[in-house]
Amino acid sequence: MIYQGRAWKFGANVDTDAIIPARYLNTTDGAEMASHLMEDIDPDFRKKIKPGDIFVAEENFGCGSSREHAPLAIKYAGISCVVAKNYARIFYRNAFNMGLPIFDSAEAVDGIQPGDELVIDSEQGTIQNRNTGKTFKAQPIPPFMQQLIEAGGIMNYVQKFKMKSK
Repeated sequence: MIYQGRAWKFGANVDTDAIIPARYLNTTDGAEMASHLMEDIDPDFRKKIKPGDIFVAEENFGCGSSREHAPLAIKYAGISCVVAKNYARIFYRNAFNMGLPIFDSAEAVDGIQPGDELVIDSEQGTIQNRNTGKTFKAQPIPPFMQQLIEAGGIMNYVQKFKMKSK
């Protein structure tokens, strides 16, 4: 898959409470979750992003509690993927389970500025910064994980698999 969008850059240790504040965890509605994305950092953040935009962050993105709401809020807000130096382990797993593609690349994070236009090839593991012309490497997403993402997450994937086996 190819992901294209404008970079929104964050620092280190962005926790799940910053991604979606705990006071909104009583909802399972995707649009409602998305409407509160990063609102404690910037109350108008949701109004500024466009479908396809990309989160870029320093170390330990998604630390904190192990809630699925965080990757879902990102995904339902229209953010196409996340690039970070590394992730909290539970966020990493939850992201793929919820169908949100994520990429590890310290060199890309260091070479991206807020607002840069990015093109990411998940199969090749490349992150191109159109503003600078530089291309960075990331770990390609393995075929099985690509299938999870294309299905929209593990639950949809399992449902699709069940339908095929009937």
